[in-house]
Amino acid sequence: MENINWSEFGFGYTKTDFNVRCTYKDGKWGELEVSESDQVNVHMACTGLHYGQQAFEGLKAFQGPDGNVRIFRLEENGKRLQNSCHGIMMAELPLDIFEKAILKAVQLNKKWIPPYESGASLYIRPVLFGSGAQVGVKPAAEYTFVVFVMPVGPYFKEGFKPTDYVIYRGYDRAAPQGTGCYKVGGNYAASLRSGELAHDKGYSAVLFLDSKEKKYIDECGPANFFGIEGNKYVTPKSESILPSITNKSLCQIAEDLGLTVERRPIAVDELANFNEAGACGTAAVISPIRKIVDADNNIEYTFGEEAGETSLKLYETLRGIQYGTVEDKHNWNTIVDFE
Repeated sequence: MENINWSEFGFGYTKTDFNVRCTYKDGKWGELEVSESDQVNVHMACTGLHYGQQAFEGLKAFQGPDGNVRIFRLEENGKRLQNSCHGIMMAELPLDIFEKAILKAVQLNKKWIPPYESGASLYIRPVLFGSGAQVGVKPAAEYTFVVFVMPVGPYFKEGFKPTDYVIYRGYDRAAPQGTGCYKVGGNYAASLRSGELAHDKGYSAVLFLDSKEKKYIDECGPANFFGIEGNKYVTPKSESILPSITNKSLCQIAEDLGLTVERRPIAVDELANFNEAGACGTAAVISPIRKIVDADNNIEYTFGEEAGETSLKLYETLRGIQYGTVEDKHNWNTIVDFE
């Protein structure tokens, strides 16, 4: 599109031309529908509003220097949405419908795809929720699936620059054996109050600890945590952590680069052993951490004013795969056909 300042986009909402929808009713999924409206009419008694039957995904499309548009790890996002559906008893969305809806949404909004080296990408948000009316606490009989897209800039305004995180033990993101491993809205709602407190104090996000013992690292608010200890990439293992597709990809890239990958419980005091630390997810890819402040114990763990060498290499490799400038040896990209 002409006269668009791609660099002005943050991570707010931008209306694009079309979205794609699909409805589950009478025990089956219907056909894809295209809409120009960004409004959804729902019953006031729908389970998505009352009982949290809602799950979503986040993925991106990138225009490379060769002109091709690539969607990163499309199938993996579809599988994770299916897992969320299973976890909160929603009708499971078939992978073929998920993939067709996303491809269609990207194709219809081609003019909104930021050009290569613009600093922006096309964010894709699939959301599925219980749209059937149900006042008793039970799963809905009807569900609505919507995919919309929009151009976005970096999630953190600092971009790939180290920022500060904080530990507050007075807040939990999710309980053990709860919904922490599913990408559902309730987990994010539970993180809002502590997140706003952290922002008011000048931190980028909260580093949550496990809810049971307050001993182990859990998640970085909207992202997974990782630490670099010598030649090791270490990331938490917990039933209450969302299985980040970005983190999964970074684990593979780390192995490809010769690092040892450890996914295990990480005690808080182990933070002192890391040379580098970061938060990772679709929105930010990697957000390097400058320091982590344990606000309850007045302890600071510092990792440097600049991003570490290993974090930078991981970041550049993953971004290169997404844009097609680094070999996609694991076939993570789906190239969009605009014919």
